[in-house]
Amino acid sequence: MIHSINNMILSIGDDPTREGLNETPERVIKSWNHLYSGYDQDPKDIMKTFKEGTCDEMVILKDIEMFSTCEHHMLPFFGKAHIAYIPDGKVIGISKLARLLEIFSRRLQIQERIGEQVTGALMEYLQPKGAACIIEAKHLCMMARGIQKQNSVMITSSLKGVFLDKIETRNELMRLVR
Repeated sequence: MIHSINNMILSIGDDPTREGLNETPERVIKSWNHLYSGYDQDPKDIMKTFKEGTCDEMVILKDIEMFSTCEHHMLPFFGKAHIAYIPDGKVIGISKLARLLEIFSRRLQIQERIGEQVTGALMEYLQPKGAACIIEAKHLCMMARGIQKQNSVMITSSLKGVFLDKIETRNELMRLVR
């Protein structure tokens, strides 16, 4: 991989052996190991559930800071996510919602897919009455190239179960995450 990164540096017109760049391939590899660590993680490994028959109200973790890498341009996007579910007999530790988001966002991604993967995993492992993931993010692929709109924020939502089927439940969620 070091050779490939050196070739990339050469192809953009710089010298990979000059001071300042001579250790760049190793640094890139180290950063990619962190940025793309989601590929080495399986959501089921963190989805330890607890039986909780009395909890049937909305559980929300909001303003979760997140970042990912656009699969189209390999540039970062970053922002915050709000994840919610309504239990139906099982709950998970609240930190697991943030961990689930990290697993899916630390991959080459599109924002829409992250929300779908988060809600899909919640529905699969918890079987809740509903699950939701709303993501608000700024994309460097749009800020630094192309249209160059630095203040644009992309908002996506993935709604499953009662969040999709019942307008009152969806409206309550939207009020709570704003």
